[in-house]
Amino acid sequence: MGKTLTYQILEQHLLEGKLIPGEEIVIRIDQTLTQDSTGTMVYLQLEAMDVEKIKTELSVAYIDHNMLQTGYQNADDHAFIESVAKRHGVLFSKPGNGICHQLQLENFGKPGKTLLGSDSHTPTCGGLGMIAIGAGGLDVAMAMAKGSYSLVAPRVIGVHLTGALRPWVSAKDVILYVLQQLSVKGGVGAVMEYYGPGVKELSVTDRATITNMGAELGATTSVFPSDENTLEYLTMQSRPEDFVPLAAEEGAVYDSVLEVDLSALEPLAACPHSPDNVKSVRELGPIHIDQVAIGSCTNSSYTDLMKVAEILDGRRVAENVSLVISPGSSKILAKLAENGALAKMIDAGARIIECGCGPCIGMGQSPRSGGVSLRTFNRNFKGRSGTKDAQIYLVSPETAAASALAGHLVDGRDCGIDLSPIENVQFAKKTQFLVSPEGYNKENTPVAMGPNIKPFPLNEALPETLEAEVVLRVASNISTDEIMPSDSRLLPFRSNVPYLSNFCFEAIDPEFPARCKAAGRGVIVAEENYGQGSSREHAALAPLYLGVRMVLAKSFARIHRANLINSGIVPLVFADPADYEKLPLGAKLRLENARAQIAQETLTLKDESGKEYKVIGKFTPLEQEFLLAGGKINRMKEDK
Repeated sequence: MGKTLTYQILEQHLLEGKLIPGEEIVIRIDQTLTQDSTGTMVYLQLEAMDVEKIKTELSVAYIDHNMLQTGYQNADDHAFIESVAKRHGVLFSKPGNGICHQLQLENFGKPGKTLLGSDSHTPTCGGLGMIAIGAGGLDVAMAMAKGSYSLVAPRVIGVHLTGALRPWVSAKDVILYVLQQLSVKGGVGAVMEYYGPGVKELSVTDRATITNMGAELGATTSVFPSDENTLEYLTMQSRPEDFVPLAAEEGAVYDSVLEVDLSALEPLAACPHSPDNVKSVRELGPIHIDQVAIGSCTNSSYTDLMKVAEILDGRRVAENVSLVISPGSSKILAKLAENGALAKMIDAGARIIECGCGPCIGMGQSPRSGGVSLRTFNRNFKGRSGTKDAQIYLVSPETAAASALAGHLVDGRDCGIDLSPIENVQFAKKTQFLVSPEGYNKENTPVAMGPNIKPFPLNEALPETLEAEVVLRVASNISTDEIMPSDSRLLPFRSNVPYLSNFCFEAIDPEFPARCKAAGRGVIVAEENYGQGSSREHAALAPLYLGVRMVLAKSFARIHRANLINSGIVPLVFADPADYEKLPLGAKLRLENARAQIAQETLTLKDESGKEYKVIGKFTPLEQEFLLAGGKINRMKEDK
């Protein structure tokens, strides 16, 4: 029986444990990445660990989220991150260089390596044949400090690709189809591994689009083989020496298999307000649109934007549409300027904005009230765009560009435009936006600490009896955007948890912060897939600051569950899902013998009347240590 590619790479990086699905393992981490939205907390934590130099082969600190500098806060955060990066040996990517995932793919990703990033879309580099995992900031800080990461060995879901994409159908339609089939919970606890004859029909940037949105499946990561297309991509990025051929072994066995015939796919769209609410563009019909946004870490590659330029060439954006384009990197933007593609976009009526995340996270370019926006992004959660009542559809760059011309949603196959293949071009290595840590250290580089930067909150050790009051009840698929909003109002305060906490759950229940403060210790009760979406640990840190000590849910998203544990908040799953209905606001719960119960698979909670509720913990030995200590940082301090 052959090995999957996933398990080959994990085996080569295994430090502790056995590679059996469901078992806890520790793997070596070769590379890390951070971005400025989560990065300030990462580097506060790295400083708190008092390490000298990082243990990874390469770590990069990117500035790509908080670039709208309307006050001092974002610039202060950038200066702080740069100073700590220099102190510890981390490469610093300046504002304007581009989006972390696109840049990592272009400049640093290597087949067969491991990457841990403080952003849920870190799996983008799985398109290069890497095991690239998104995680909470503290896990990334620990990986930099120790060179390792603990996780549960995943199942491997095989996605068998056959056929080839037809004109006007793209990689975005592939991952939207997978989401339609499996849902936003379909990849939880698994790695999505793509294989089969259809793989050779997809470029590395096509593959990166697919692995990027594997995060929306809840998957640990997604991975493609490394083949001739990989070599061609790395050669065009002026680093062919980084190529290593990789593939699943003959006869590799997957835990389950999804068959995808690329030639049978058609243009698709994810409808409001979930990435798995997928329908065909023709089925949706000519929906009137107000805005089109092209870019993000999902679809801002050179190939994507050259397709857009070809569609727009000699034509004009409809008068009712605002078209916004954000290239993925400074190298791509420069190439578009050199070859005339940028002029074609501008002449058609497109607005070109800075190379960064921007509209994807509500940092500018929010739609009009009640507006309809087509976006080539990866998430369309309600309010994420910065406009609460906007209707956001996720589509391919081709569908987005054709619709911008038409003024309504349109299937590109119906617009009378013939698309020609986009040829790969050579990119030179460029370092003008990179700051090397060489020559810097803790002695000669002080920390640049602005007044908005506050210490991250720490929990206390788990008591013998944990008592808390139900302070919030929420439905299924609550995202980290809903827990801790991320937009132009609040992103400048990502380094200030006390301030941010005032806005925790504001779209669901504005009284939540006040209720928490009145309760002292709180419990959140949720249905399925609690904490889906971003890796932001602020969605755990803000509730922690407000006194939340437990979350009871029918199920959790992977990264958020880990972030809760890292903060010392106890995540528990209802043994009987019907118990969700039996815990109203204000109910007081008690976990007796908490320190002993944490080691058990099934725990018992009691309410004021003495009624018992069975809940599932299933905490690994390491997770138990973190919860007992009141969080990962506290546990690390115990070793000193």
